[in-house]
Amino acid sequence: MGDAIGQVLSPAIGVAISPIPLIAVILMLATPKGRANGLAFAAGWIVALTAGVTLLVAVGAGGGADDGEGGRSAEWTYWMKLGIAVLFLFLAVKQWLGRPKAGEEPQLPSWMRTIDRFTPAKSAGLAFVLAVVNPKNLALVVAAGVSIAGAATDTGARIAAAAVFVAVASLCTVVPLGVYLFGGVKAAQTLDGWKAWMARHNGAIMAVLFLVLGVKSLGDAISGLTA
Repeated sequence: MGDAIGQVLSPAIGVAISPIPLIAVILMLATPKGRANGLAFAAGWIVALTAGVTLLVAVGAGGGADDGEGGRSAEWTYWMKLGIAVLFLFLAVKQWLGRPKAGEEPQLPSWMRTIDRFTPAKSAGLAFVLAVVNPKNLALVVAAGVSIAGAATDTGARIAAAAVFVAVASLCTVVPLGVYLFGGVKAAQTLDGWKAWMARHNGAIMAVLFLVLGVKSLGDAISGLTA
């Protein structure tokens, strides 16, 4: 269980510090339906991540991710991690090159301008898309699912590792919601500061994140394939 949890912490943190979902939920909380939409977004996010990682763990377990030899993961999982490492490194370069230059205003997705017209159902749907359909987060969820299936040999350990992944990966939605609900009069100012900082440094944050995750996945893959 300890190995499985250790394997999922890095992709979980990668999902948790993604700027776009955090900015989206902060914008929602500033609308007239902020409480309902924020709660719906957080719930949709948690459900989507839970369903996604559960499905991938089940597929990985059914595909023999754990080869049964002393708890060692099957060889194909290391090849998959190698592919994920290449993807992460590619995304790191892309994010770094696409970051705003000095003096440029960061460009946020156009759909963010319509958030004030969102309903709770639409908010939950957006959370699902950002959590597991977005290619960046999908790669992280795949990495977590494969790692859990390969490192944990029993159902209890897999459930515990998946729960840790979802809990950590949901901080980007749960923490702003908690500040909004319990932060008092300074909540709006705090959230606005987070939004501005994350928007400004989105490219650099994601570039560094994908570089670290790519190097880690590459190291895991090489270590497993040469063992």
